[in-house]
Amino acid sequence: MVLPWALAVLSLIPLLDAQSPACTNLTAVAPITNATLDRLSGKWFYIGSAFRNPEYNESARSIQAAFFYFEPKHAEDKIILREYQTTENKCVYNSSSVTVYRKNGTLSTYESGREHFADLLLTKHPKTFMLSASWNGKKNVGMSFYADKPEVTQEQKKEFLDAIKCIGIHESEITYSDEKKDLCGPLHMQHEEERKKEEEGS
Repeated sequence: MVLPWALAVLSLIPLLDAQSPACTNLTAVAPITNATLDRLSGKWFYIGSAFRNPEYNESARSIQAAFFYFEPKHAEDKIILREYQTTENKCVYNSSSVTVYRKNGTLSTYESGREHFADLLLTKHPKTFMLSASWNGKKNVGMSFYADKPEVTQEQKKEFLDAIKCIGIHESEITYSDEKKDLCGPLHMQHEEERKKEEEGS
């Protein structure tokens, strides 16, 4: 199953260049700097997404709740990803690495035997970000939204809705996560206790 952060492929930048009113608050990050990576560091919650691509749309609809940690490795142009995803009333944990293509503002990961690419979009709120998708043109556009808390403010949500409008997707096509359905709390707590013991022992 495609991970929620990676529910995006290829580039949305040509669409953003149209500079429609709905796109004015979006910033396509290129190049990605160490400061950008530091902004992404830490815990994030998957809030919602909308995709025209059938594969990603199906994956997004199966996600009940998800959160993850980004741990940037500046010198390696990588981000260590630790993700907790609730799907079909089960908790699924995954640990992997994300490749950072600094020059063109793209992140990528391998999933299901192929590489998935996502364009990083920063909003005016430092505690939220988006990943964009455009696969084979407008027919398969999409976008996913993340925040440092499981619930966002109305202002933060509006930025996401404006971005969705920018790429021509209707608000009714958005799939949202539900923190109340999260089943990964116990496993997350176990992992955090193990990490703490490792740090104390080192």
